[in-house]
Amino acid sequence: MSAPRTRWPVEVASHLFVLLLTGFALYPILWVVSLALSPTSSPEPRVLPLPSGLSAEHFAAVVGRLDDDGSWLFGQQLFASLFVSAATALVAIAIATPAAYALSRFAFVGKDAAVSTLLFTQMFPSVAASVPLYLLLDALHLLDTHAGLVLVYATTSVPFALFQLRGAFDAIPKDLEEAAMVDGASRLTAFLRVVLPAARPALAVTALFAFMSAWNEFILAATFLSSERLYTLPMLLQSYAGEHDANWARFSAGAIVVSVPVMLLFYWLQQKLVSGLTAGGVKG
Repeated sequence: MSAPRTRWPVEVASHLFVLLLTGFALYPILWVVSLALSPTSSPEPRVLPLPSGLSAEHFAAVVGRLDDDGSWLFGQQLFASLFVSAATALVAIAIATPAAYALSRFAFVGKDAAVSTLLFTQMFPSVAASVPLYLLLDALHLLDTHAGLVLVYATTSVPFALFQLRGAFDAIPKDLEEAAMVDGASRLTAFLRVVLPAARPALAVTALFAFMSAWNEFILAATFLSSERLYTLPMLLQSYAGEHDANWARFSAGAIVVSVPVMLLFYWLQQKLVSGLTAGGVKG
């Protein structure tokens, strides 16, 4: 049965309202794209964010940036961001997965206290621990290194990943593991071949969040890194917005370039999420 004709004004109004909200959300993004494609280096006052012309000059300046020695500085910083973010996600998954499984399946002394302590650590921002982290990295001779930055990022990524994966393991029926162990599988085999495939979507989402948190982080990277060739891409963006002057066109172009790898990763993991949901089902 079709909807009464008297409802079409309400539907039209609701669609217009949604379009208005969408335009309100996309308006700043359109300004970024307009500045990145405009041949000028400063924004011009206008209502519609349409570029005065189309130019790839700012993208070429950002991507082709060189250091004083003539080396490809942008390539080094892109590699630094990819390495630090991927290593952070790997460390978070490697540490949190067995720990979350233990919290989900086993009862041991101090379990509730450990969970409460981890939850308590999430109440404080990572910036609040920058001074003790700086002292620790200095004592370990890891200042101005990617390894030290990965270690710092892991301190915030692991607790988040632990809570995410614990909830995923709690949602997986224990009967699946028990059936595998009845057939002769060990606890480790049941974990690797039954639990992990069923938890693949949660693992993908957790890895994505850990990657994105490390990819977008700026304050700690600026605190612990001093060599320009080791900078991550958020620090590259900061170089275009100085204290007394700002090149907003190149900043906008850099912001778009920095966003592309994350969007591609999200699209790729989205496909993995669908396949993980179907592969983790119980087949009769």
